[in-house]
Amino acid sequence: MGRRLAFGVDLGGTNIRVVLGDDRGNILARISERTEIDKGPEGVSRQIIRMIRSIRVGGFKLENAVGVGIGSTGPLDLKRGGLLKPTNIPYDFVPLVEPISSALGLETRLLNDCSAAVMGERFFGAGRGLENLAYITISTGIGGGVYVNGHLLLGKDGNAAEIGHFTVDYDGNLICGCGRRGHWEAYCSGKNIPKYVELALKRRSREEVERSSLSKRPRVSARYLYTAAKEGDRLALQIVEEIGKLNAVGFACVNDAYDPELITVGGSVTLNNKKLVMEPIKRYIGEHTRNRVPKIMVTPLGEDIVLYGALALILHQDET
Repeated sequence: MGRRLAFGVDLGGTNIRVVLGDDRGNILARISERTEIDKGPEGVSRQIIRMIRSIRVGGFKLENAVGVGIGSTGPLDLKRGGLLKPTNIPYDFVPLVEPISSALGLETRLLNDCSAAVMGERFFGAGRGLENLAYITISTGIGGGVYVNGHLLLGKDGNAAEIGHFTVDYDGNLICGCGRRGHWEAYCSGKNIPKYVELALKRRSREEVERSSLSKRPRVSARYLYTAAKEGDRLALQIVEEIGKLNAVGFACVNDAYDPELITVGGSVTLNNKKLVMEPIKRYIGEHTRNRVPKIMVTPLGEDIVLYGALALILHQDET
């Protein structure tokens, strides 16, 4: 039996990435575009269809593919095959599965991006052969995907592992994008780290703040914070350590809830600052978890992990 080919789609509010790949984990072609969010709720599926049709590789024909897998930003409505009031796409419902399947004549399947990512890890990454596995992304937001006893956890709507909304600060000093207080994502995600820095600076003396390069910025981005820490800025290092402690609380919650043997970590904040993000998590998780601490590592699949998961959703669907 020859190799099987599929399309993988990573759908975000900012960018759409599409690949053609095979069941051995080889990516044969790729294309990326800004998400066209201003062309109506059906515009997103039309854009994906156009991108898939534009892929040209050797003698490949569209009918040679066995399907289209999509890992998408959420929230999802899996029964209807689309996005339900998605965070960064301004529509109540964005249909995906039916219009793409009808236009291309290919099986089309949809998953939350982090659920797709953990599939990618299990079939193409560090999680091969493991029954209990979690993936955590620390990026613009914080999300997760989980296997327990070989079963991918989905939930009633496909949003079972919304770990970014675990509460890590019971005082609720910062408000999450979802409107609730004290959520992990409100403190440690790329989008919200500036708010945490602002809170942390208010807790310091004026002299301490003025000695730091952080005082020279009206708003300290996640990138600037980690760059200052890498350059040895004492206050930046302290704040990065505090964020690391909060991340460790979140990781402990994941470990206690799902009991994985491996947690892999990705997302832009992690991948761009591996040592500064990972070391405090490993150092402090033991103070907060009841379960045995699993192996914790950066994903070897890097920024392509959702794309690998989207391919696995089609090419390894019988093994989920």
